[in-house]
Amino acid sequence: MNAYDNAMRQLEKAAKLIKLDKKILAKLSSPEKVVMASLPIEMDNGTQQVFQSYRVQYNSARGPYKGGIRFHPQVDLDEVKALSFWMAIKTAVVDLPLGGGKGGVIVDTKKLSQNELEKISRAWVRAFRQVIGPQKDIPAPDVYTNPQIMAWMADEYSKLEGKPSLGVVTGKPLDYGGSLGRDSATAKGGYYVLLEALRELDIDIKKTKIAIQGFGNAGSIAAGLLYDAGAKVVALADSKGMIYNSRGFNIKKIIEHKKTKKSIVSFPGAKKIKPEEFFALDVDVLIPAALENQITRDNVDGIKAKIILELANGPTTPEADEVLYKNNIIVIPDVLANAGGVTVSYFEWLQNISNNYWTLEEVDKELSEKMIPAWQSIWDRAKELKTDLRTASFIVAIERISAAIKIRS
Repeated sequence: MNAYDNAMRQLEKAAKLIKLDKKILAKLSSPEKVVMASLPIEMDNGTQQVFQSYRVQYNSARGPYKGGIRFHPQVDLDEVKALSFWMAIKTAVVDLPLGGGKGGVIVDTKKLSQNELEKISRAWVRAFRQVIGPQKDIPAPDVYTNPQIMAWMADEYSKLEGKPSLGVVTGKPLDYGGSLGRDSATAKGGYYVLLEALRELDIDIKKTKIAIQGFGNAGSIAAGLLYDAGAKVVALADSKGMIYNSRGFNIKKIIEHKKTKKSIVSFPGAKKIKPEEFFALDVDVLIPAALENQITRDNVDGIKAKIILELANGPTTPEADEVLYKNNIIVIPDVLANAGGVTVSYFEWLQNISNNYWTLEEVDKELSEKMIPAWQSIWDRAKELKTDLRTASFIVAIERISAAIKIRS
């Protein structure tokens, strides 16, 4: 089953529980618009290559489309459709006045020079100029795209429009319309939600043992926030391996170690462990912050954590989800747990279109005021319907999108 089939399965499960109007279900079962373009690029060696690219605009009932652009050799249309659907859900979960979209280019960025990368970024904007814009569709970074690429895209769009239009994309560098707090937003949003979940279960964060899989941006920042709050981070993983220390790690020292050694596995006092050991650790909170499909039917039975916080996209398979729910393990789903990223992207867009820029304290305050009510509405809905938090998240989102569709029709 591919990503889009999975997405539609999630939609149908939620729709069935709330007896969703069949006309609205039909509308939500396919994107509003799929745009494809070929990007012919002259490479540094003088040859010409053509790169296939996409923009899927899934739903705009609640506002302009919002979602990243990924540059990856495995990009395909079904994946982009699924991601655009999940973005529509995610923006509705945190009650942003936005829809969902996603873009992609089939390309291996590791084989490109900086010059070629810039050419593709600008060509993408020229190809999709008619369907993007600050009031239409606002792209952002995703896999193998970054603030520099967003800066090139904003610059190209501004040139084509003949005026500054920084609000066309988010995730830009701070010196070119970016927002303070964007780099830590995914982790911080997840942290705020986790604190609420721990309160709900009457668990003291200072007595909490935590394992974090993934030590990139989201994983390392989440580790730092939890360490500062007094939690004991006993296990960590990056692409090179997994480590454990029952006394907990000094996260500040681990971050410095990773900067110099490029990995966490050689950190002094750390015991190397295998993936099957990592997922079966006796911890209170497990945070997958790396890749999709990490918690599966093969390892789910060993999980002892009380809470799973999905900072990664799609780290839990549908089969594993069912087992976790039966085992009374709370899964805070990706569409809520990592929605801090799109929330601060929305704040960046607001700052761009108003030309009024916020302090870091203002960004953090506004982020907590979005994430905490989102958690509460989903927790309450899950209890009311006796269902898991992922299904409750989809239900809350679908009800909000459905209300907007009805008002506009």
